[in-house]
Formats: sequence, C-alpha cells, structure tokens
Amino acid sequence: MAVSQSANVLEKAMGHVEGGVTEQNMTNPDRDREAYGDPSGEKMKALVWNGKNSVQVVETHKPKIIEDRDVILKVTGSTICGSDLHLYHGAVVQLQKGDILGHEFCGRVDSVGPGVKNLKPGDRVVASFQIACGDCMYCQKKLSSQCERTNTNKVENIMYGGRTAGMFGYSHFTGGFAGGQAEYARVPYGDVNLLPLPDDVPDEKGLYLSDVLSTSWNCVVDTGVKEGDVVAIWGAGPIGQMCAEMSFIRGAKRVIVIDGGPAAWRLDLVKSKTPKVETLNYTDLPSGQTVTSKLKEMEHGGPDVALECAAGEYAKGIGHKIELALGLETDTSEIINEMITSVKSYGRCGITGVYVGFTNHFNIGGLMERGIRLIGNGQAPVHLYWKDLLKMIQDGSLDSTIMLSHRINIDEMDTLYEKFEARADNLQKVFVQTRFSDPPAPGTPELTSWK
Repeated sequence: MAVSQSANVLEKAMGHVEGGVTEQNMTNPDRDREAYGDPSGEKMKALVWNGKNSVQVVETHKPKIIEDRDVILKVTGSTICGSDLHLYHGAVVQLQKGDILGHEFCGRVDSVGPGVKNLKPGDRVVASFQIACGDCMYCQKKLSSQCERTNTNKVENIMYGGRTAGMFGYSHFTGGFAGGQAEYARVPYGDVNLLPLPDDVPDEKGLYLSDVLSTSWNCVVDTGVKEGDVVAIWGAGPIGQMCAEMSFIRGAKRVIVIDGGPAAWRLDLVKSKTPKVETLNYTDLPSGQTVTSKLKEMEHGGPDVALECAAGEYAKGIGHKIELALGLETDTSEIINEMITSVKSYGRCGITGVYVGFTNHFNIGGLMERGIRLIGNGQAPVHLYWKDLLKMIQDGSLDSTIMLSHRINIDEMDTLYEKFEARADNLQKVFVQTRFSDPPAPGTPELTSWK
C-alpha cells in the first residue's frame, strides 16, 4: 500500500505525459459531482475500492456525458476477474479510495454524445475493457490495448518504457477511469469501444467478449499454439479454462491444466466441461516430484507450449513470499521458471497472467541455453479479435457459458470479492446483474443470494 500511495504522490509531482485526448482520473462521479455527475441527480449502485482487501457497494451519482464521443450505458451485466483480485490486494499501484472497479461489462445505450453516429439509445452493446481512441498508430492496427492517447500516466511510462491504453476500473496507473461494476458507466470514445450485440447472443454470452474471451484467444494465438501441439496451462480459472478449449480449437493434440491448493476443485470443473483435458494437481505430487518432472513424465521432453494464466503475485516458496512482503520484488518468477524448465527445447512460453513490475531469481540461463521463446502476451487487443469471436459464438464453435458458474445481484458484489478471493462456493465465472438486466437466458445459472 505504501508503494501505491508513493506512486500517486510521484505522479502528481511529475505530471502526465502529453498527448491525452480524453478526460482521465475520474474514477467516481462523486469526486466532482458538478463536473461529472448527471444533472438529474440520479444515483446508482457501484462497487468501490476502500483499501487493501476492502471493497464496498455504495450509492454514487450516475455519470454524465462530458465529451462528444461519450456513451452512457445502463449496465446489464458485469463480472469479477482474477485480475480484480490484484486490485483488491492493493498489488496494482495508484489505487485511490472510492475508485469504482470493474473492466468487463455490457449494457444498453442510455445516451450518446453528439459525435457518436453509430449507436443510439436502447442498443445492446459490450464494452472493450481497454479504451482506444481509434486513430493512433496502434489503433489503426486494431492493437487497441496499446492506444497511445488514452492513458497519460507518467509512472507507467517510466516503468515500462511506454504505456498501455486507458482501462476501465483499473487504477490511475491505467488512466483512472470509473469501472463497470456499477449500474451506469461512461464509455469514452463509445463509437469505438462498444460492440453491438445481436439478438441471438444474450448478455450471458456477449459480456465475456469484453475481456476473458479476447484475452484467452490472444494468449493461445500469440503464443503460437498450432496443430499437433502439446500445451500445458498454469491456472484453471476462467482464462485457463478458455485457453484449454481454444487450444483444442487451434488443433492442439493434448492440453494439460495445472492447479492446486484451495483452487484444486477447478481442475475437476474444467475436466467436466472439456473431457479431453488432462489435469495436474501440484499439491498431490509426492515428495521429490515437481511440476516439471511430472510434465516430462507425461510427455517426452515436456510440452511444446506453456501458457501462464495465473499471475505473479502468488508465491509458493518462502523466499519469494519474504521478498514480496518486503517489497524486494513485485512478482514471483516461480511459475515462469517452471514453464521454462518444463517445455521442450525451443518451446514457447506465453505470459497472460498479470505481472506488474519486477521479479528476482529468473532462470535466464535456461531460457537462453535451451532456446526457449518467452512471450509477453500483453493486455489483449480486444478490437483485433472481438468481431471474429462473436461470429464463433453465433455459429456455435465457441461456448462461453462453459465457464459460467453463478449469477448474483450487484448489491452483493462486496461479498463476491471475499468468496472469490477464498476460492469458495465453486465460483468460476460470475454474471453480475443490475436492475436493468434481462432475466437469465435459458441454460444459464439462476440467481444466487448469500443474504
């Protein structure tokens, strides 16, 4: 937390990078009700960050249009993502108390700015989790996650040598935009960052184009999964589950999913939905056996491809736990090192789980000597994939509901964070409804309540 607050102070002192084209650092309309709140005075429910391991559903004001290409959405569906837990833990810098979280959401258009010509009130749409301008060098190539103009954060620019696009509900480090775990959301450049949903795609399927489907597809495609590959996936959460499904779509011969500890139940879930998957529970390995040795036992030489779908904040060994606690590193290298030692020589390793800073004890020798390709998949460029993925949903070749386990109401979202953190109640992917949502689509979960 001290690092996060220091980063806020540093950003304020340094100022922002020039070239921004949209209002930033507006993470809650109540920060300046007159400037950002709807003049009607209408209020909404929203999930806000209150500090490390603390979130709360509060009432705040509905946002208003402040720029010509803004769209205000009535949110009809949102969700929680594993990367939201990094915010919950305070692992992502530059969070501020009262920030509205949430980067995956869909809804109906409530109102549009005068510059928006392709949408009208009532249209059903899904929002890209990143905010793209549509015109810069990266946006012209549909690499929307790297937009040059929607995030002017100087701390990120210095740390990474460049900046990602602005992102909804993901701290001031990524621009400071209010998120979609709310009943309304403002979408800058709404004519670019909203994809219309056809009538044959319900919210329970279309919502996940916002992030998890695009991120999983990017992981698989960017790491080069191809016909005949043996693929190992670290993490059996929604991203890992969809990467397994998509690896088979791409022609993989075998897919092995690795997980364990309190999340080991997810292996059975993934196996039940995709029976061809093989699983490896690292907590059941006998003394002296490692994930690497088990994978090489299962496949001569190891897998061709390794996909990291977990994240860098979850240390297993005592050394990394101490270094993380003392701020000597921000991310553990343990999973990446396992991937490097597990794959065949000249194998490919893709990193999609969130890593935010620096790591120690990285096996660079194994990487170099064995010719391993280590690929940072980056924040997935949603605009590059979402239209094709929508077609796959429509023709039945991709079923996003295989990961959908629960449906809850937004007023219980603070409880959801606690349960999701604890890997409780077999929560995999959740559909969060609001007062604007349609009834559950056929074949999707009915409402769960913990009250």
